[in-house]
Amino acid sequence: MQEPRPALKDEHGEHPVASAWRDVFREIVHSLAENDYSVSRNVPHLRPVEAETAERMRAYVKNYGATLTDLPEQSWETSVAQWMDTHWEVLVDLWTAQEGRSDLVLHAEVSEVGDDFEVQLEGIWVP
Repeated sequence: MQEPRPALKDEHGEHPVASAWRDVFREIVHSLAENDYSVSRNVPHLRPVEAETAERMRAYVKNYGATLTDLPEQSWETSVAQWMDTHWEVLVDLWTAQEGRSDLVLHAEVSEVGDDFEVQLEGIWVP
């Protein structure tokens, strides 16, 4: 079992995605893999996905031409988060049925809400 990864507030470098956030991102990607880009299932800590963001993600994945799959554990080896003064920018490497690890990333912002956190999806793209 891997050691827990804290959410580090380091503006000068990227760090692994915090352990506390990983189940949320697994649930989000599971919805995306089922073509639910609005993430209509109840995912704790996730802000409602704006219709424009959902449609933009759907179109990008369609144009990319591959089928998203659930996140394997290996995704955490390369996915990163970086503190940006008020929130973390998070890039989660996505996997597809055709390629395994793809060039696609899920971009999200994670904000502190008291002692908790909140995730806002920003999009899917190729960096």
